[in-house]
Amino acid sequence: MTALAHVLPADWPTSLPAPADGAADLWLLRVPESTPAALDLTVLDEHERRRASSFVKDRDRHRYTMAHLTLRRLLGAYLGVPAEAVRFHSEPCPCCGGPHGRPAVARTRTPLHFSLSHGGDLVLVGVASVPIGVDVEALPELEVVAELGAALHHAETREVEAASPEDSRSVFARLWVRKEAYLKGIGTGLGRDLDLDYLGEDPAAGAPPPEWRIVNLLDLPDHAAAAALHTRRTVPPSIRWLDPSSLGSAAEPRPGPPH
Repeated sequence: MTALAHVLPADWPTSLPAPADGAADLWLLRVPESTPAALDLTVLDEHERRRASSFVKDRDRHRYTMAHLTLRRLLGAYLGVPAEAVRFHSEPCPCCGGPHGRPAVARTRTPLHFSLSHGGDLVLVGVASVPIGVDVEALPELEVVAELGAALHHAETREVEAASPEDSRSVFARLWVRKEAYLKGIGTGLGRDLDLDYLGEDPAAGAPPPEWRIVNLLDLPDHAAAAALHTRRTVPPSIRWLDPSSLGSAAEPRPGPPH
């Protein structure tokens, strides 16, 4: 299995064009051991502030806060509005029709889809003109591999079981992020059974769901990440690292074209 390894550093953007049809902008941020000072929590809405305060561990609270500040600053740059002005809603759930499906921004003239994930000490944001899901995870413990590996598609379970003990964590993590990225992309999340879809890369075992492209993103020893795009096009995604030390000093986005 291959991963996209060429990731560019990037300044925090204040104005961004919408991604081209079938393309994706992917943004990475590594959460530092010590959180940058002066994080502006007023940028978050009431739900986000309440969720942040619910974490018992400081590390989890900092990671959640930095992830959502990152998402807001990026979406504000795409939409040409201040980060705190970005408004979210949930699309209908594909499983039951309830109002808890894929998160989305308020309607725009230009389609703008996004997905957010944070796992281990990484934050990953994906933005595209088509439905997108992203997932990043730290490599799990062997107990997690044994428990969840058996719940995957039977072909994926065989891939995990065929790996050596030292490789099984990374094999499982790569399969898991591909699956969760897809499930986030279609809007079901883990409400859809894990064994229904084959999301591996072995052509002999099956093909990914039609109309979807699944891409591995990183070649790191301690994390796995993937993106799922609702497109048949093969435009390479743009992947950039953001500097967490600048997260506390958001600049106002420059006016952009109307969306």
